[in-house]
Amino acid sequence: MIHEHIKILSRERENRLKEADTDALKRVIQMRQLPGVGVNSSWVFVMEFFGWRKFKNRREVAALAGLTPTPYDSGRSRREQGISKAGNYRIRTMSVEIAWCWLRFQPQSKLSRWFNERFAEGGTRMRRIGIVAMARKLLIDLWRFVEHGVVPEGAIVKAA
Repeated sequence: MIHEHIKILSRERENRLKEADTDALKRVIQMRQLPGVGVNSSWVFVMEFFGWRKFKNRREVAALAGLTPTPYDSGRSRREQGISKAGNYRIRTMSVEIAWCWLRFQPQSKLSRWFNERFAEGGTRMRRIGIVAMARKLLIDLWRFVEHGVVPEGAIVKAA
């Protein structure tokens, strides 16, 4: 029964995307042109993040996703405590998943090359740290793509 409901909802979503009568649906279609960003992820990004809020800059994008660094700075003691996690957890987890997909489907992009040069040779912990940094950069690039039409450098774009 649950699988039937999922199929019905998927068909309904596809039908809505074929008509694309709203700005948000057009953004979903635009985001789906990037290999590595699928149907569900583009829907979640637009409907829960890019569709209802106008961002002024990249810092607002990262902050709302909870992907900003949280340094500890007290006197002579300074250390990084990781990311804030104060934003939308679905967007944050989806960003990390899409970052892994981006490495696979967009290996020639500037972002993938940056990750491979800096983190690929490291251990598991370094790759996990690197993928979060890449997720933040990718989310900002996706915002620029959806909002301003700026294709991420070196990325492949499929025809609509």
